[in-house]
Amino acid sequence: MKKIPFLLIYSRILIGFLIPAFAILKPESYRLTIVLLMSVGLITDIFDGIIARRLNVSSEKLRVWDSNVDQFFWLATIASIFYMNKEFIKEKILWVAIIILLELFCYLISYWKFKKSIATHSILAKFWTVSLLAFLIDLTMNSKSYIPFLICIILGVISRIEIILIIKALKKWTTDIPSIFVVSKINKGIPFKKNKLFNS
Repeated sequence: MKKIPFLLIYSRILIGFLIPAFAILKPESYRLTIVLLMSVGLITDIFDGIIARRLNVSSEKLRVWDSNVDQFFWLATIASIFYMNKEFIKEKILWVAIIILLELFCYLISYWKFKKSIATHSILAKFWTVSLLAFLIDLTMNSKSYIPFLICIILGVISRIEIILIIKALKKWTTDIPSIFVVSKINKGIPFKKNKLFNS
């Protein structure tokens, strides 16, 4: 039972290889299959943390693995869907580039300051992940996206800026930081209320 969270994380690695394969080979109903795989990937991402907390096995190692595998899964997924919809991406390349640069900046600051990858798991970032899935599903099925894309970009910019502010404000590297508003308590060692659904 205690291995379930890691098994769910490992499953996203497999999905991260399957999605590009379907995008390149384009078998029958490949778009629907990719949507289903993306949805399963997000579900495993949600439940690995919830199950880990219920089994009391949530650890720094698990959270770092979760963050790193998430990056691989989403990069593979996004690259695959962008490959399928090159014309749309060319039209929106500026906004896509902004999100990518902000994401890279988050990692660069974390490595520069703490010599470690980020694993904040902020609540805003989780909402952005949901909006990202909605946008990618819309783009996969329709080869275009309007409202889901706009929401994804707005949440993406806001959540990346918050992560940058969190990293800059933290005195010591830590995981599971719900928002910028609790960083001062973390720095002072003051306990704060955590959401059982979102944070360990």
